[in-house]
Amino acid sequence: MTKILQNMQAKYSPTLIANILIFFTMIAWGTSFISTKIVIAEVPPFTIAFIRLAITSCILWPIFRKYEPTTHLDKAGTRRFAITGLLGITIYFCFENIGIKLTTASNASLITSVTPILSITLNMLFFKARLSLCELLGVLLGIGGSYLTITANGALDTASDHFLGNIFVIGSMISWSFYTIFSKKQQSNNSDLAIVTYQTLFGTLFLFPFAVTEYQQWHLFSFSALLQIIYLAVVCSAACYFLYIYALKILDVTLTTIYLNLVPITGIITGYLVLDERILPIQLLGGTMILSAILIANLDKLLKFSRH
Repeated sequence: MTKILQNMQAKYSPTLIANILIFFTMIAWGTSFISTKIVIAEVPPFTIAFIRLAITSCILWPIFRKYEPTTHLDKAGTRRFAITGLLGITIYFCFENIGIKLTTASNASLITSVTPILSITLNMLFFKARLSLCELLGVLLGIGGSYLTITANGALDTASDHFLGNIFVIGSMISWSFYTIFSKKQQSNNSDLAIVTYQTLFGTLFLFPFAVTEYQQWHLFSFSALLQIIYLAVVCSAACYFLYIYALKILDVTLTTIYLNLVPITGIITGYLVLDERILPIQLLGGTMILSAILIANLDKLLKFSRH
């Protein structure tokens, strides 16, 4: 894939390529919630994550060794990749798969729209980033929209499976936000392929103990479920993680943030078409508030970008 991208860059603008690739990535990630929901009826959540990422590791490792045979990790690199693998692979998929099991795929995909707001908030709380007035207004509006989206009816029903599932999905988004922040810092010293490969290997390794706890639920599953897992492993993980890291290096953060809106839109549409799921009007209101919050939070950057 690295060679393909290099050939494309020789003919077309890297920015154009990055826009096309991240568009494809977001569409694929939007459909991943439906695939996971289908598989989770037959396979327990931690086991799905482990099988998916084990297949992904088997794809990435030989490719990585072929194109970067001399690349090796030092102690500092091992520690950094272990942390991002834990955040972006292990914790993320454990929380997400449990959440999808308890709530609907449409709900789970809709909640992903809160990720940009989380990233801004985490930057402020943990990395002392200063917020502009637009960002502050966006965060406040996003919090209100998140509340409506998670609770579904505007009331905290903590005994509801859907509510608990929504909370787990929020947990996965928090983990993903930290992962994105730390991954951005790794790009100066590592290739895209190295980042994705090492993160996946460490994340898969950390997933194994969780999968083993479900051994009593292990059994042969259908060929249809196997095809869904292969799609998740090959397309949504191996290919899309690489493309996401690649696009993250080229595109402005503002554009990347806006593209994330495609994930819930795709998830809701495919959830309706494939699983016949429904979204409550108040959740759509919450989702609209979150999407509006993202635009408001990035208004200064969008105006600056448009001038150039």
